[in-house]
Amino acid sequence: MKKVLFVCSQNRLRSPTAEQVFSKFGNIEVASAGTNHDADTPLTNELVAWADIIFVMEKAHRAKLQKKFKASLKKARIICLDIPDDYEFMDPALVRLLEVRASSYLA
Repeated sequence: MKKVLFVCSQNRLRSPTAEQVFSKFGNIEVASAGTNHDADTPLTNELVAWADIIFVMEKAHRAKLQKKFKASLKKARIICLDIPDDYEFMDPALVRLLEVRASSYLA
């Protein structure tokens, strides 16, 4: 089973929405975290090492991930979805955008 991690800044809107949307897929395990120290679920070395695919919402998240968690990034593929912090939790427009941009990587 593929292990998928969604990452944003605070782990309050975008990545938890992605976690909820993709948790319905039967062939993957899903988690989410935030790059900021005060995120609801802060990103850890253990989460990074666990993941096969890491979706980041912005290029800045990828840069933080590669800088701070380089040692744990042995196997994970990092994909930037280019989704700005303009959405509320489970916003229908955000759900559609996530489905369009991430689904092809999870087929």
